[in-house]
Amino acid sequence: MYLVDANVLIEAKNRYYAFDIAPGFWEWLEGAHAAGEVCSIEAVKTELVGRADDLSAWAQRNSSFFQSIDQATTAHFPALSAWAASRTFTPAALAEFAGNQADYQLVAHARGHNLVLVTHERPDPNSRKRVKIPDACAAIGATCMDPFEMMRRTGAKLRLGT
Repeated sequence: MYLVDANVLIEAKNRYYAFDIAPGFWEWLEGAHAAGEVCSIEAVKTELVGRADDLSAWAQRNSSFFQSIDQATTAHFPALSAWAASRTFTPAALAEFAGNQADYQLVAHARGHNLVLVTHERPDPNSRKRVKIPDACAAIGATCMDPFEMMRRTGAKLRLGT
């Protein structure tokens, strides 16, 4: 199963899969969720719902897409925190990562449930100013990929209507 970062949904809405030009993406996403292939977490929904836009409305209509955090997730918080603290991140980067509930929880949730975390972020092991999701995933044994690879692996086909 694939676990979607907020930036995947936001970028899709703002750019290549806008609701008015590519409704098939959103239909595919809903179908993939119904088939048990794709989900996200409630902290991502929280990031999306206050925006008063199409994505906010979509998130509210599809609340089952967003899973709750559970003990399997929180069990990985100590290892994730220890890894981040052992690196050369700035105090501001550490505070943002721990304070950014979504990124921190996404990484732990992916590891705790053996999900593949899907994000547009790229690894940057030398980063000091920001904890990157792919680096955090690698550190605690979670898998990470971009949304296009997820779509290929799930067999997504977005076809234009006639």
